[in-house]
Amino acid sequence: MDGERRPALGPPAQSLLADGHLVLWTLCSVLLPVFITFWCSLQRSRRQLHRRDIFRKSKHGWRDTDLFSQPTYCCVCAQHILQGAFCDCCGLRVNEGCLKKADKRFQCKEIMLKSDTRAPDAMPHHWIRGNVPLCSYCVVCKQQCGTKPKLCDYRCIWCQKTVHDECMKNSLKNEKCDFGEFKNLIIPPGYITSINQMRKNKKTDYEVLASKFGKQWTPLIILANSRSGTNMGEGLLGEFKILLNPVQVFDVTKTPPVKALQLCTLLPCHSARVLVCGGDGTVGWVLDAVDEMKIKGQEKYIPQVAVLPLGTGNDLSNTLGWGTGYAGEIPVAQVLRNVMEADGIKLDRWKVQVTNKGYYNLRKPKEFTMNNYFSIGPDALMALNFHAHREKAPSLFSSRILNKAVYLFYGTKDCLVQECKDLNKKVELELDGERVELPNLEGIIVLNIGYWGGGCRLWEGMGDETYPLARHDDGLLEVVGVYGSFHCAQIQVKLANPFRIGQAHTVRLILKCSMMPMQVDGEPWAQGPCTVTITHKTHASMLYFSGEQTDDDISSASDQEDVKEAEYSDEDVQT
Repeated sequence: MDGERRPALGPPAQSLLADGHLVLWTLCSVLLPVFITFWCSLQRSRRQLHRRDIFRKSKHGWRDTDLFSQPTYCCVCAQHILQGAFCDCCGLRVNEGCLKKADKRFQCKEIMLKSDTRAPDAMPHHWIRGNVPLCSYCVVCKQQCGTKPKLCDYRCIWCQKTVHDECMKNSLKNEKCDFGEFKNLIIPPGYITSINQMRKNKKTDYEVLASKFGKQWTPLIILANSRSGTNMGEGLLGEFKILLNPVQVFDVTKTPPVKALQLCTLLPCHSARVLVCGGDGTVGWVLDAVDEMKIKGQEKYIPQVAVLPLGTGNDLSNTLGWGTGYAGEIPVAQVLRNVMEADGIKLDRWKVQVTNKGYYNLRKPKEFTMNNYFSIGPDALMALNFHAHREKAPSLFSSRILNKAVYLFYGTKDCLVQECKDLNKKVELELDGERVELPNLEGIIVLNIGYWGGGCRLWEGMGDETYPLARHDDGLLEVVGVYGSFHCAQIQVKLANPFRIGQAHTVRLILKCSMMPMQVDGEPWAQGPCTVTITHKTHASMLYFSGEQTDDDISSASDQEDVKEAEYSDEDVQT
Protein backbone atom coordinates (compact mmCIF):
# COMPACT_ATOMS: atom_id res chain seq x y z
CA MET A 1 0.00 0.00 0.00
CA ASP A 2 2.93 2.28 -0.82
CA GLY A 3 0.85 4.46 -2.99
CA GLU A 4 -1.57 5.24 -0.27
CA ARG A 5 -1.20 8.67 1.28
CA ARG A 6 -0.90 9.09 4.99
CA PRO A 7 -3.89 10.71 6.53
CA ALA A 8 -3.42 14.42 7.28
CA LEU A 9 -3.17 15.53 10.87
CA GLY A 10 -6.42 16.56 12.32
CA PRO A 11 -7.05 19.90 14.00
CA PRO A 12 -6.37 18.51 17.50
CA ALA A 13 -2.93 17.23 16.46
CA GLN A 14 -2.01 20.51 14.75
CA SER A 15 -3.05 22.43 17.81
CA LEU A 16 -0.93 20.17 20.01
CA LEU A 17 2.11 20.66 17.76
CA ALA A 18 1.66 24.43 17.78
CA ASP A 19 1.40 24.38 21.57
CA GLY A 20 4.63 22.36 21.73
CA HIS A 21 6.45 24.92 19.58
CA LEU A 22 5.10 27.72 21.73
CA VAL A 23 6.29 26.00 24.91
CA LEU A 24 9.71 25.38 23.34
CA TRP A 25 10.17 28.99 22.26
CA THR A 26 8.93 30.21 25.62
CA LEU A 27 11.48 28.06 27.43
CA CYS A 28 14.22 29.29 25.13
CA SER A 29 13.27 32.93 25.61
CA VAL A 30 13.29 32.45 29.39
CA LEU A 31 16.27 30.14 29.85
CA LEU A 32 18.60 31.75 27.30
CA PRO A 33 18.85 35.15 29.13
CA VAL A 34 19.20 33.28 32.40
CA PHE A 35 22.02 31.22 30.96
CA ILE A 36 23.73 34.29 29.47
CA THR A 37 23.42 36.18 32.76
CA PHE A 38 24.82 33.22 34.68
CA TRP A 39 27.71 32.84 32.23
CA CYS A 40 28.52 36.57 32.43
CA SER A 41 28.43 36.57 36.21
CA LEU A 42 30.70 33.51 36.25
CA GLN A 43 33.19 35.22 33.96
CA ARG A 44 32.99 38.39 36.01
CA SER A 45 33.67 36.50 39.23
CA ARG A 46 36.63 34.78 37.58
CA ARG A 47 38.04 38.14 36.49
CA GLN A 48 37.52 39.53 39.99
CA LEU A 49 39.35 36.57 41.52
CA HIS A 50 42.16 37.05 39.00
CA ARG A 51 42.38 40.77 39.80
CA ARG A 52 42.34 40.13 43.55
CA ASP A 53 45.16 37.63 43.13
CA ILE A 54 47.22 40.24 41.25
CA PHE A 55 46.34 42.92 43.82
CA ARG A 56 47.38 40.64 46.68
CA LYS A 57 50.77 39.77 45.19
CA SER A 58 51.53 43.22 43.77
CA LYS A 59 53.68 45.92 45.34
CA HIS A 60 51.33 48.51 43.88
CA GLY A 61 48.26 49.71 45.77
CA TRP A 62 45.78 48.76 43.04
CA ARG A 63 42.13 49.77 43.30
CA ASP A 64 39.22 49.16 40.93
CA THR A 65 37.11 51.89 39.42
CA ASP A 66 34.09 51.73 37.12
CA LEU A 67 34.65 55.23 35.74
CA PHE A 68 37.70 57.48 35.81
CA SER A 69 36.98 61.08 36.76
CA GLN A 70 39.03 62.55 33.88
CA PRO A 71 40.22 61.45 30.40
CA THR A 72 42.52 58.52 31.08
CA TYR A 73 44.92 56.43 29.00
CA CYS A 74 46.38 53.03 29.84
CA CYS A 75 50.05 53.28 30.83
CA VAL A 76 50.80 50.02 28.98
CA CYS A 77 48.82 49.99 25.71
CA ALA A 78 48.25 53.78 25.59
CA GLN A 79 44.57 53.25 24.70
CA HIS A 80 41.82 55.50 26.01
CA ILE A 81 40.00 53.76 28.90
CA LEU A 82 36.86 54.53 30.90
CA GLN A 83 37.32 51.93 33.61
CA GLY A 84 40.14 49.83 34.97
CA ALA A 85 42.54 49.96 37.90
CA PHE A 86 44.77 52.64 39.40
CA CYS A 87 47.52 52.62 42.01
CA ASP A 88 46.73 54.91 44.94
CA CYS A 89 50.45 55.27 45.75
CA CYS A 90 52.13 56.15 42.44
CA GLY A 91 49.08 57.04 40.31
CA LEU A 92 49.49 54.43 37.54
CA ARG A 93 46.29 53.83 35.53
CA VAL A 94 45.81 50.72 33.43
CA ASN A 95 43.23 48.69 31.56
CA GLU A 96 42.12 45.44 33.16
CA GLY A 97 43.84 43.35 30.47
CA CYS A 98 47.16 45.17 30.95
CA LEU A 99 47.19 44.87 34.73
CA LYS A 100 49.72 42.03 34.89
CA LYS A 101 52.08 43.69 32.42
CA ALA A 102 51.94 46.98 34.30
CA ASP A 103 52.69 45.19 37.55
CA LYS A 104 55.91 43.75 36.08
CA ARG A 105 56.97 46.77 34.02
CA PHE A 106 56.47 49.68 36.44
CA GLN A 107 57.87 50.12 39.92
CA CYS A 108 55.73 51.68 42.66
CA LYS A 109 56.84 54.24 45.24
CA GLU A 110 59.64 52.94 47.45
CA ILE A 111 58.91 53.63 51.10
CA MET A 112 62.61 52.92 51.74
CA LEU A 113 65.67 52.53 49.54
CA LYS A 114 67.06 49.09 48.82
CA SER A 115 70.62 50.15 49.62
CA ASP A 116 71.99 52.66 52.09
CA THR A 117 74.84 53.81 49.86
CA ARG A 118 73.04 57.05 48.97
CA ALA A 119 72.54 59.96 51.31
CA PRO A 120 69.15 60.02 53.03
CA ASP A 121 68.10 63.15 51.12
CA ALA A 122 69.59 62.11 47.73
CA MET A 123 67.21 60.36 45.34
CA PRO A 124 66.63 60.70 41.57
CA HIS A 125 63.25 61.55 40.11
CA HIS A 126 60.79 58.70 39.62
CA TRP A 127 59.03 59.54 36.36
CA ILE A 128 55.73 58.03 35.19
CA ARG A 129 54.37 58.76 31.71
CA GLY A 130 50.86 60.01 31.03
CA ASN A 131 47.73 61.04 32.93
CA VAL A 132 49.35 64.12 34.42
CA PRO A 133 47.16 66.30 36.69
CA LEU A 134 44.98 68.92 35.03
CA CYS A 135 46.43 72.45 34.88
CA SER A 136 50.00 71.24 35.44
CA TYR A 137 52.93 73.01 33.79
CA CYS A 138 56.25 71.82 32.39
CA VAL A 139 59.26 72.60 34.58
CA VAL A 140 61.37 73.26 31.46
CA CYS A 141 59.25 75.36 29.07
CA LYS A 142 56.58 76.47 31.60
CA GLN A 143 53.78 75.50 29.17
CA GLN A 144 50.74 73.43 30.14
CA CYS A 145 51.15 69.64 30.14
CA GLY A 146 48.66 66.91 29.27
CA THR A 147 46.90 68.88 26.52
CA LYS A 148 47.16 66.19 23.81
CA PRO A 149 44.44 63.49 23.55
CA LYS A 150 46.88 60.62 24.07
CA LEU A 151 49.30 59.16 26.60
CA CYS A 152 51.87 61.91 26.88
CA ASP A 153 54.20 63.84 29.21
CA TYR A 154 55.81 62.77 32.49
CA ARG A 155 55.18 63.28 36.21
CA CYS A 156 57.54 62.61 39.12
CA ILE A 157 55.62 60.68 41.79
CA TRP A 158 57.61 62.33 44.60
CA CYS A 159 57.95 66.04 43.78
CA GLN A 160 54.86 66.06 41.47
CA LYS A 161 56.77 68.01 38.80
CA THR A 162 55.62 67.52 35.19
CA VAL A 163 57.53 67.78 31.92
CA HIS A 164 56.67 67.43 28.23
CA ASP A 165 57.87 64.43 26.22
CA GLU A 166 59.98 66.69 24.01
CA CYS A 167 61.41 68.57 27.01
CA MET A 168 62.56 65.42 28.81
CA LYS A 169 66.37 65.21 28.74
CA ASN A 170 68.87 62.73 30.11
CA SER A 171 70.07 65.32 32.60
CA LEU A 172 66.49 65.68 33.89
CA LYS A 173 66.09 61.90 34.22
CA ASN A 174 69.17 61.65 36.42
CA GLU A 175 68.51 64.87 38.33
CA LYS A 176 68.20 64.71 42.10
CA CYS A 177 64.59 64.96 43.33
CA ASP A 178 64.01 67.68 45.93
CA PHE A 179 60.53 66.27 46.92
CA GLY A 180 58.87 69.45 45.71
CA GLU A 181 56.47 71.72 47.57
CA PHE A 182 55.86 69.30 50.44
CA LYS A 183 59.46 68.35 51.14
CA ASN A 184 59.09 69.54 54.74
CA LEU A 185 56.20 67.10 55.28
CA ILE A 186 57.58 64.02 53.50
CA ILE A 187 59.66 61.32 55.20
CA PRO A 188 62.21 60.45 52.46
CA PRO A 189 62.83 56.75 51.72
CA GLY A 190 66.52 57.31 52.40
CA TYR A 191 65.73 58.44 55.94
CA ILE A 192 63.84 55.19 56.69
CA THR A 193 66.78 53.18 55.30
CA SER A 194 69.27 55.09 57.45
CA ILE A 195 67.09 54.65 60.54
CA ASN A 196 66.99 50.88 60.00
CA GLN A 197 70.77 50.80 59.67
CA MET A 198 71.21 52.86 62.85
CA ARG A 199 68.88 50.56 64.79
CA LYS A 200 70.92 47.56 63.66
CA ASN A 201 74.00 49.33 65.01
CA LYS A 202 72.03 50.16 68.21
CA LYS A 203 72.27 53.90 67.63
CA THR A 204 69.40 56.30 68.35
CA ASP A 205 70.90 59.70 67.54
CA TYR A 206 68.25 60.62 64.98
CA GLU A 207 68.88 64.37 65.41
CA VAL A 208 72.16 64.18 63.48
CA LEU A 209 70.45 62.33 60.64
CA ALA A 210 67.55 64.79 60.53
CA SER A 211 69.84 67.85 60.56
CA LYS A 212 70.40 67.33 56.82
CA PHE A 213 66.76 68.25 56.18
CA GLY A 214 66.88 71.54 58.08
CA LYS A 215 64.89 72.96 61.00
CA GLN A 216 61.81 73.47 58.83
CA TRP A 217 61.35 69.70 58.43
CA THR A 218 58.12 68.77 60.24
CA PRO A 219 57.10 65.34 58.90
CA LEU A 220 53.37 64.74 58.77
CA ILE A 221 51.56 61.53 59.74
CA ILE A 222 48.08 60.99 58.30
CA LEU A 223 45.54 59.12 60.47
CA ALA A 224 42.30 58.72 58.50
CA ASN A 225 39.09 56.98 59.53
CA SER A 226 37.68 55.38 56.37
CA ARG A 227 34.27 55.03 58.04
CA SER A 228 33.80 58.58 59.29
CA GLY A 229 30.90 60.81 58.28
CA THR A 230 30.53 60.88 54.51
CA ASN A 231 32.85 57.85 53.97
CA MET A 232 35.45 60.05 52.25
CA GLY A 233 38.31 58.64 54.31
CA GLU A 234 39.17 55.84 51.88
CA GLY A 235 39.58 58.19 48.92
CA LEU A 236 41.62 60.63 50.99
CA LEU A 237 44.01 57.87 51.99
CA GLY A 238 44.94 57.34 48.33
CA GLU A 239 45.36 61.06 47.62
CA PHE A 240 47.68 61.51 50.60
CA LYS A 241 49.73 58.46 49.59
CA ILE A 242 50.33 60.03 46.17
CA LEU A 243 51.56 63.32 47.65
CA LEU A 244 53.52 61.88 50.61
CA ASN A 245 55.42 58.71 51.47
CA PRO A 246 52.86 55.86 51.84
CA VAL A 247 54.58 54.86 55.11
CA GLN A 248 53.19 58.09 56.64
CA VAL A 249 49.53 57.30 55.84
CA PHE A 250 47.40 55.04 58.09
CA ASP A 251 43.80 53.87 58.16
CA VAL A 252 42.91 53.83 61.87
CA THR A 253 40.30 51.12 61.27
CA LYS A 254 43.18 48.79 60.30
CA THR A 255 46.11 50.26 62.26
CA PRO A 256 45.12 51.71 65.66
CA PRO A 257 46.52 55.16 66.50
CA VAL A 258 48.61 53.69 69.35
CA LYS A 259 50.64 51.69 66.81
CA ALA A 260 50.67 54.34 64.09
CA LEU A 261 52.03 57.03 66.43
CA GLN A 262 55.09 54.92 67.20
CA LEU A 263 56.46 56.29 63.93
CA CYS A 264 56.96 59.56 65.85
CA THR A 265 59.67 57.88 67.95
CA LEU A 266 61.78 57.49 64.78
CA LEU A 267 61.63 61.22 64.07
CA PRO A 268 63.44 64.17 65.71
CA CYS A 269 62.05 65.36 69.04
CA HIS A 270 59.02 67.69 68.87
CA SER A 271 59.08 67.72 65.06
CA ALA A 272 56.19 65.45 64.04
CA ARG A 273 52.72 66.64 63.09
CA VAL A 274 49.58 64.53 62.78
CA LEU A 275 46.56 65.19 60.56
CA VAL A 276 43.44 63.37 61.81
CA CYS A 277 40.87 62.82 59.04
CA GLY A 278 37.60 62.03 60.83
CA GLY A 279 35.02 63.28 63.28
CA ASP A 280 35.46 64.50 66.84
CA GLY A 281 35.32 60.89 68.05
CA THR A 282 38.32 59.95 65.90
CA VAL A 283 40.22 63.00 67.20
CA GLY A 284 39.51 61.90 70.78
CA TRP A 285 40.76 58.40 69.93
CA VAL A 286 44.04 59.82 68.62
CA LEU A 287 44.47 62.13 71.63
CA ASP A 288 43.97 59.15 73.95
CA ALA A 289 46.80 57.41 72.08
CA VAL A 290 48.96 60.53 72.57
CA ASP A 291 48.26 60.32 76.32
CA GLU A 292 49.50 56.72 76.26
CA MET A 293 52.76 57.98 74.76
CA LYS A 294 53.12 60.24 77.82
CA ILE A 295 52.59 57.25 80.12
CA LYS A 296 55.33 55.36 78.26
CA GLY A 297 57.76 58.24 78.81
CA GLN A 298 57.72 59.40 75.18
CA GLU A 299 56.85 63.07 75.89
CA LYS A 300 59.60 64.41 73.65
CA TYR A 301 58.10 62.63 70.63
CA ILE A 302 54.52 63.87 71.12
CA PRO A 303 53.19 65.39 67.86
CA GLN A 304 50.99 68.40 67.23
CA VAL A 305 47.54 67.44 65.96
CA ALA A 306 45.54 69.02 63.12
CA VAL A 307 42.02 68.02 62.04
CA LEU A 308 40.34 67.43 58.67
CA PRO A 309 36.64 67.26 59.67
CA LEU A 310 34.71 64.31 58.20
CA GLY A 311 32.15 63.82 60.98
CA THR A 312 28.67 65.26 61.57
CA GLY A 313 29.15 67.92 64.28
CA ASN A 314 32.88 68.70 64.02
CA ASP A 315 32.72 71.26 66.87
CA LEU A 316 36.34 70.72 67.92
CA SER A 317 37.54 71.13 64.34
CA ASN A 318 35.50 74.32 64.06
CA THR A 319 37.00 75.67 67.29
CA LEU A 320 40.53 75.05 65.96
CA GLY A 321 39.82 76.86 62.68
CA TRP A 322 39.60 73.80 60.39
CA GLY A 323 35.96 74.34 59.42
CA THR A 324 32.59 72.67 60.01
CA GLY A 325 33.07 69.82 57.55
CA TYR A 326 35.17 68.71 54.58
CA ALA A 327 33.43 67.58 51.40
CA GLY A 328 36.26 67.86 48.88
CA GLU A 329 35.70 71.58 48.24
CA ILE A 330 39.45 72.25 48.39
CA PRO A 331 42.15 69.95 46.96
CA VAL A 332 44.21 67.76 49.24
CA ALA A 333 47.34 69.71 48.31
CA GLN A 334 45.75 72.84 49.80
CA VAL A 335 44.97 70.91 52.99
CA LEU A 336 48.68 70.12 53.32
CA ARG A 337 49.54 73.79 52.78
CA ASN A 338 47.13 74.74 55.56
CA VAL A 339 48.83 72.26 57.90
CA MET A 340 52.22 73.81 57.14
CA GLU A 341 50.85 77.30 57.95
CA ALA A 342 49.06 76.28 61.18
CA ASP A 343 50.22 77.44 64.61
CA GLY A 344 50.60 75.33 67.75
CA ILE A 345 48.16 75.84 70.67
CA LYS A 346 47.07 73.96 73.79
CA LEU A 347 43.74 72.21 74.37
CA ASP A 348 42.42 71.39 77.86
CA ARG A 349 41.39 67.77 78.37
CA TRP A 350 39.12 66.81 81.27
CA LYS A 351 38.43 63.67 83.26
CA VAL A 352 34.74 62.81 83.67
CA GLN A 353 34.18 60.32 86.50
CA VAL A 354 30.74 58.74 86.92
CA THR A 355 30.17 56.98 90.25
CA ASN A 356 26.94 54.99 90.56
CA LYS A 357 24.93 55.23 93.75
CA GLY A 358 24.35 52.14 95.83
CA TYR A 359 25.97 48.74 95.33
CA TYR A 360 28.10 49.53 98.40
CA ASN A 361 30.59 51.23 96.09
CA LEU A 362 31.77 47.86 94.79
CA ARG A 363 31.51 48.94 91.16
CA LYS A 364 34.46 50.75 89.71
CA PRO A 365 33.58 54.31 88.61
CA LYS A 366 33.33 54.88 84.87
CA GLU A 367 35.89 57.33 83.49
CA PHE A 368 35.77 59.31 80.26
CA THR A 369 38.06 61.90 78.73
CA MET A 370 36.30 65.05 77.57
CA ASN A 371 37.56 67.36 74.84
CA ASN A 372 34.36 69.15 73.79
CA TYR A 373 31.49 69.02 76.27
CA PHE A 374 29.44 66.99 78.71
CA SER A 375 25.67 67.27 78.84
CA ILE A 376 22.59 65.85 80.51
CA GLY A 377 19.14 66.48 79.07
CA PRO A 378 17.51 66.92 75.64
CA ASP A 379 20.65 67.16 73.48
CA ALA A 380 22.01 63.97 75.09
CA LEU A 381 18.64 62.31 74.44
CA MET A 382 18.81 63.24 70.75
CA ALA A 383 22.36 61.85 70.55
CA LEU A 384 21.25 58.64 72.32
CA ASN A 385 18.36 58.04 69.89
CA PHE A 386 20.56 58.83 66.90
CA HIS A 387 23.31 56.51 68.15
CA ALA A 388 20.85 53.62 68.69
CA HIS A 389 19.53 53.82 65.13
CA ARG A 390 22.98 54.25 63.59
CA GLU A 391 24.16 51.07 65.32
CA LYS A 392 21.31 49.13 63.67
CA ALA A 393 21.90 50.45 60.13
CA PRO A 394 25.23 52.31 59.83
CA SER A 395 25.06 52.45 56.01
CA LEU A 396 22.02 54.74 56.17
CA PHE A 397 23.93 57.41 58.12
CA SER A 398 26.73 58.21 55.66
CA SER A 399 25.42 61.68 54.74
CA ARG A 400 26.14 64.68 56.97
CA ILE A 401 22.87 66.39 55.89
CA LEU A 402 20.83 63.24 56.56
CA ASN A 403 22.41 62.88 60.00
CA LYS A 404 21.42 66.43 60.92
CA ALA A 405 17.91 65.79 59.64
CA VAL A 406 17.63 62.79 61.97
CA TYR A 407 18.76 64.98 64.88
CA LEU A 408 16.07 67.50 63.90
CA PHE A 409 13.44 64.76 63.91
CA TYR A 410 14.31 63.59 67.42
CA GLY A 411 14.51 67.16 68.66
CA THR A 412 11.02 67.85 67.33
CA LYS A 413 9.75 64.68 68.97
CA ASP A 414 11.20 65.70 72.35
CA CYS A 415 9.51 69.11 72.09
CA LEU A 416 6.20 67.25 72.28
CA VAL A 417 7.11 64.54 74.81
CA GLN A 418 9.49 66.50 77.13
CA GLU A 419 11.19 63.44 78.60
CA CYS A 420 13.75 65.53 80.52
CA LYS A 421 11.46 68.02 82.25
CA ASP A 422 11.94 69.02 85.93
CA LEU A 423 15.67 68.37 85.74
CA ASN A 424 16.30 70.90 88.52
CA LYS A 425 14.38 68.62 90.91
CA LYS A 426 16.42 65.57 89.95
CA VAL A 427 19.96 66.97 90.11
CA GLU A 428 22.25 69.02 92.31
CA LEU A 429 25.02 71.11 90.75
CA GLU A 430 28.25 72.29 92.40
CA LEU A 431 30.80 74.66 90.81
CA ASP A 432 34.19 74.65 92.56
CA GLY A 433 32.53 73.16 95.64
CA GLU A 434 29.69 75.70 95.87
CA ARG A 435 26.13 74.52 95.29
CA VAL A 436 24.16 76.41 92.64
CA GLU A 437 20.39 76.92 92.72
CA LEU A 438 18.86 75.99 89.35
CA PRO A 439 15.73 77.33 87.66
CA ASN A 440 13.22 75.06 85.92
CA LEU A 441 15.64 73.54 83.36
CA GLU A 442 15.56 70.44 81.16
CA GLY A 443 19.27 70.27 80.35
CA ILE A 444 22.74 71.23 81.61
CA ILE A 445 25.75 71.55 79.29
CA VAL A 446 29.38 71.77 80.46
CA LEU A 447 31.59 73.30 77.74
CA ASN A 448 35.33 73.13 77.16
CA ILE A 449 35.35 74.61 73.62
CA GLY A 450 33.62 77.54 71.98
CA TYR A 451 31.32 75.60 69.66
CA TRP A 452 28.44 73.26 70.45
CA GLY A 453 25.69 71.51 68.49
CA GLY A 454 27.32 71.63 65.05
CA GLY A 455 28.55 75.23 64.95
CA CYS A 456 26.71 77.26 67.62
CA ARG A 457 28.73 79.54 69.95
CA LEU A 458 26.80 78.68 73.08
CA TRP A 459 28.55 80.68 75.82
CA GLU A 460 28.84 84.04 74.04
CA GLY A 461 25.25 83.97 72.80
CA MET A 462 23.80 86.89 70.86
CA GLY A 463 22.19 90.30 71.37
CA ASP A 464 23.23 93.00 73.81
CA GLU A 465 24.48 90.59 76.48
CA THR A 466 28.26 90.50 76.03
CA TYR A 467 30.26 87.68 77.56
CA PRO A 468 33.98 86.98 77.23
CA LEU A 469 34.94 84.44 74.60
CA ALA A 470 35.13 80.87 75.83
CA ARG A 471 38.70 79.57 75.71
CA HIS A 472 39.88 75.99 75.37
CA ASP A 473 43.22 76.48 77.14
CA ASP A 474 42.38 78.46 80.30
CA GLY A 475 41.57 75.54 82.64
CA LEU A 476 37.97 76.77 82.98
CA LEU A 477 34.67 75.11 82.09
CA GLU A 478 31.58 77.06 81.02
CA VAL A 479 28.28 75.72 82.40
CA VAL A 480 24.94 76.64 80.82
CA GLY A 481 21.36 75.43 81.04
CA VAL A 482 18.60 74.98 78.46
CA TYR A 483 14.84 74.95 78.95
CA GLY A 484 14.14 72.19 76.41
CA SER A 485 14.61 70.99 72.83
CA PHE A 486 12.76 74.00 71.42
CA HIS A 487 15.08 76.31 73.38
CA CYS A 488 18.09 74.43 71.90
CA ALA A 489 16.69 75.03 68.41
CA GLN A 490 16.19 78.75 69.15
CA ILE A 491 19.80 79.02 70.36
CA GLN A 492 21.14 77.39 67.19
CA VAL A 493 19.32 79.85 64.93
CA LYS A 494 20.36 82.80 67.15
CA LEU A 495 16.89 83.61 68.46
CA ALA A 496 17.69 83.00 72.14
CA ASN A 497 20.52 82.74 74.65
CA PRO A 498 21.18 79.87 77.05
CA PHE A 499 20.85 80.27 80.80
CA ARG A 500 24.45 80.93 81.83
CA ILE A 501 25.16 79.25 85.16
CA GLY A 502 28.85 80.10 85.55
CA GLN A 503 32.51 79.11 85.02
CA ALA A 504 34.49 76.71 87.18
CA HIS A 505 37.65 74.63 87.44
CA THR A 506 35.74 71.66 88.85
CA VAL A 507 32.12 70.65 88.23
CA ARG A 508 30.16 68.15 90.34
CA LEU A 509 26.67 66.97 89.37
CA ILE A 510 24.55 64.63 91.49
CA LEU A 511 21.67 62.76 89.83
CA LYS A 512 19.37 61.88 92.72
CA CYS A 513 16.70 59.75 91.01
CA SER A 514 15.43 58.26 87.72
CA MET A 515 17.28 57.46 84.49
CA MET A 516 18.60 60.38 82.45
CA PRO A 517 20.44 60.58 79.11
CA MET A 518 24.06 61.79 79.29
CA GLN A 519 26.79 62.27 76.73
CA VAL A 520 30.50 63.03 76.56
CA ASP A 521 31.72 64.33 73.18
CA GLY A 522 28.80 62.78 71.33
CA GLU A 523 29.04 59.35 73.00
CA PRO A 524 25.67 58.96 74.77
CA TRP A 525 24.30 56.53 77.35
CA ALA A 526 21.36 56.22 79.76
CA GLN A 527 22.44 56.79 83.37
CA GLY A 528 20.78 56.01 86.70
CA PRO A 529 21.40 57.80 90.04
CA CYS A 530 25.07 58.78 90.23
CA THR A 531 27.64 61.48 90.93
CA VAL A 532 29.47 63.04 87.96
CA THR A 533 32.76 64.81 88.72
CA ILE A 534 34.65 66.74 86.04
CA THR A 535 38.27 67.71 86.77
CA HIS A 536 41.22 68.85 84.65
CA LYS A 537 43.29 65.97 83.26
CA THR A 538 45.99 67.23 80.90
CA HIS A 539 46.76 69.42 77.88
CA ALA A 540 46.92 68.33 74.24
CA SER A 541 49.17 69.95 71.63
CA MET A 542 46.97 71.00 68.71
CA LEU A 543 47.36 72.98 65.49
CA TYR A 544 45.20 76.06 64.92
CA PHE A 545 44.55 77.32 61.39
CA SER A 546 43.53 80.97 61.30
CA GLY A 547 42.52 80.95 57.64
CA GLU A 548 39.12 79.30 58.28
CA GLN A 549 37.10 81.98 60.05
CA THR A 550 33.33 81.66 60.20
CA ASP A 551 30.85 84.52 60.51
CA ASP A 552 30.40 83.63 64.19
CA ASP A 553 34.15 83.97 64.77
CA ILE A 554 34.23 87.38 63.12
CA SER A 555 31.17 88.66 64.97
CA SER A 556 32.44 87.33 68.31
CA ALA A 557 35.82 88.95 67.77
CA SER A 558 34.16 92.26 66.90
CA ASP A 559 31.98 92.00 70.03
CA GLN A 560 35.12 91.49 72.10
CA GLU A 561 36.72 94.56 70.55
CA ASP A 562 33.57 96.61 71.30
CA VAL A 563 33.66 95.49 74.94
CA LYS A 564 37.34 96.44 75.27
CA GLU A 565 36.72 99.83 73.67
CA ALA A 566 33.84 100.44 76.09
CA GLU A 567 36.06 99.52 79.04
CA TYR A 568 38.83 101.84 77.86
CA SER A 569 36.37 104.71 77.35
CA ASP A 570 34.99 104.21 80.88
CA GLU A 571 38.51 104.35 82.27
CA ASP A 572 39.20 107.55 80.34
CA VAL A 573 36.04 109.16 81.71
CA GLN A 574 36.98 108.19 85.27
CA THR A 575 40.48 109.58 84.89
